[in-house]
Amino acid sequence: MTTSTDLLDQRFVARQPILDRDKNIYGYELLFRSGFQNYFDFPDQDKAAIRLIADSFLLFGVEELTGGAKAFVNFTAETLTMDFGTVLPPDYAVVELLETVEASKQTLDACRRLKDLNFTLALDDFVYRPELSPLLELADIVKVDVLETSLEEQLHLAQTLLPQGKVLLAEKVETLEVFERTRDMGYSLFQGYFFCHPVVLTRRDIPTFKLHYLKMLQQVHDPEMDFQDLSRTIRSEISLSYKLLKYVNSAAFSLRHKVRSIEQALALIGEKDIKIWVSLLSLTGMAEDKPSELVVCSLVRARACEMMAPLINAASRRAEFFLMGLFSLLDAILDRPLEEVLAEIPIPDDVRDALLDKEGRLGDFLRMIVALERGDWKRMMSLAESLGLEDATMANLFVESIRWVNLLYVDEH
Repeated sequence: MTTSTDLLDQRFVARQPILDRDKNIYGYELLFRSGFQNYFDFPDQDKAAIRLIADSFLLFGVEELTGGAKAFVNFTAETLTMDFGTVLPPDYAVVELLETVEASKQTLDACRRLKDLNFTLALDDFVYRPELSPLLELADIVKVDVLETSLEEQLHLAQTLLPQGKVLLAEKVETLEVFERTRDMGYSLFQGYFFCHPVVLTRRDIPTFKLHYLKMLQQVHDPEMDFQDLSRTIRSEISLSYKLLKYVNSAAFSLRHKVRSIEQALALIGEKDIKIWVSLLSLTGMAEDKPSELVVCSLVRARACEMMAPLINAASRRAEFFLMGLFSLLDAILDRPLEEVLAEIPIPDDVRDALLDKEGRLGDFLRMIVALERGDWKRMMSLAESLGLEDATMANLFVESIRWVNLLYVDEH
């Protein structure tokens, strides 16, 4: 029989981004597999939940999961009144009360104890009822499900709660239109994947600076890559030249002498790593006018795809798998149909098919990564099974991907 400790070692966790009005990351809601009940045989699910969250925070490290941003953690009435929240770091953790929590004396006392410790309190899926007024008074953030509430209700909550100093968070925001509408109402935090979708209104020219990066992508993925042409392109962009030389002269290469030329640096890196390095910088450059979370999301997918490649007997294609994850949001970055963008970049046919969401083993692989990203455990486990993969291994590698991105990208931004 599988024990609770074995299940904790599987480390099932996902995170959903929460952005501010400027589309910068504010925090993440941390999702532990299916509200814990899929994990434990314990008759007391609340105690199981306590153990799981506590061990998860100790195991993962909240800063590693969120890159130092806020961590929204769900609480039931039981986990709240047992004062479990007090073991979390108040600087990072937001105690999010599920919609099932009632305003009893016990829950109100627990909330006051958390407030005394400078915790931020959020109400999940809030729908006003008079009996919730005492909880509402203590809350800092009120989350409103835009799919379950009418426009009139969303506006009424804004008009009522904003004057009271409450922060309104619109959740399940999946389109730019909904983001802009709720922002205009006064909502200041937004949860959902609206930033992952392109806004293709008409056929538009790509800005010059993005064309520059797209040109580099074309050069490094040309089967007959010309190092001289690539070096000329990199030299024409001062920031790229600086980053390349800094990278090659870093401790990772342990060189006895400084490298001072672009050509020498490219030769040292090698063709496979050049593709990854240039693709990474190109993606970041093209996304300068986009939410930073878009790049973070692309990088997590890329690293996860790369790390999981050997598990489907594709270790020799790690670089291609990395690029598959990296390019999976190119349409949102360039605001152009993905098929149109990929037509300009020579990549393997099965990678192209996977990115365009066609049938195929790599398509299932990429969909599994996206399901992991969004905490869609049922879909993730189904796809993992079809690929002959252990879902626990997938979950562990995904967390490692988040850590890698925080070290690589978040710390520099």
